[in-house]
Amino acid sequence: MKGLAQQHKRHLRKLAHNLRPVIIVGAGGLSDPVMAEIDLAIGTHELIKVRLNTPDREVRSKMVERVIAHTGAQLVQAIGHVVVLFRQRPTDSRIALPTLKGS
Repeated sequence: MKGLAQQHKRHLRKLAHNLRPVIIVGAGGLSDPVMAEIDLAIGTHELIKVRLNTPDREVRSKMVERVIAHTGAQLVQAIGHVVVLFRQRPTDSRIALPTLKGS
């Protein structure tokens, strides 16, 4: 999957600004049921925030990599404990990405 262009990320960050985290990963970590919930949420909403409650940056980074690998989502933004993920539906997408300038 090709990465998001900066223009697309900027657009998605604006859309995600007022969103609340739909999934909060606690002390139990990324169990199979939590991964299934993330996959379901991103399939339903396309753009979600996930809160990863772990103090270790390395662990958070590995969690994000695992979520992306499992769901096929793309990382839009990671600030502190909150990550914004995007996975556009192939059909019936609610989020239209802007056309790239110069294309």
